[in-house]
Amino acid sequence: MTSPVPVDSADDPRLTDYVRLTDVHLRRSLEAVHGLFVAEGELVIRRAIGAGYPVRSLLITSDRLAALADLAGGCPGPVYVVAPEIAQRLTGYRVHRGALASMQRLPLPPVGEVIRGARRLVVLEDIVDHTNVGAIFRCVAALGFDAVVLAPRCADPLYRRSVRVSMGAVFAVPYARLEDWQEGLARIRAAGFRLLALTPAADAVPIGEAVAGAHALPGAGVPADGAPLALLLGTEGDGLSARWRDQADLSVRIPLSGEVDSLNVASAAAIACYLLVGRADG
Repeated sequence: MTSPVPVDSADDPRLTDYVRLTDVHLRRSLEAVHGLFVAEGELVIRRAIGAGYPVRSLLITSDRLAALADLAGGCPGPVYVVAPEIAQRLTGYRVHRGALASMQRLPLPPVGEVIRGARRLVVLEDIVDHTNVGAIFRCVAALGFDAVVLAPRCADPLYRRSVRVSMGAVFAVPYARLEDWQEGLARIRAAGFRLLALTPAADAVPIGEAVAGAHALPGAGVPADGAPLALLLGTEGDGLSARWRDQADLSVRIPLSGEVDSLNVASAAAIACYLLVGRADG
């Protein structure tokens, strides 16, 4: 049983792991140096612990300590208790859920290990918004895709906001990061995957037609034989790069009506994954 440790100053060095959580640039540096990430809320913290991430420490606001006594009591690291106003001064925002945990990162597996045996992948090219990354992981977990592969410049799935939006799905979905943006897709294709580029471009095939089999020719995209699929998703502003689109087996689009020319990448991912999941099962 861990005994809570009251802390009455936001400047206490024991709380360094939680400083300025809304400062993305600072957090990138601090978390990289110390190999940590921050999980927020009881559910997400429990999922991180269940996934095998070691706990460095737990931070609980005093008004939530009684409700979170079970979580605090089972924590293997120190449990710091602070007043809500101290938590806000420390982190830079109001800690609504009353609990934060500093977790130790685990080494990322290589791409080959993550895609081995997978049938459905989502591959993210330079998606920089942490909310979108977290939402895509949640959709991947919910719709039965097997893994996520990230381009080198893609946002960190273990950044606090990504973890929170994913509701802990980042702990359940295997993922890896490509070392080479230019040639990384070739390795995925060599493992037997058909590459589908999701784009709003007018010359792309409507995804419904592709799923229905209109383009299920050998080597031409959504296969009729249930071969492995990799769905490529591009950055928020420009979408997929021309290089990645050119390397894809087929470009597909979600037909839109009215004057809307594109969807948020996380929304588009959910629609595409839903449509593809049944087809990929053959």
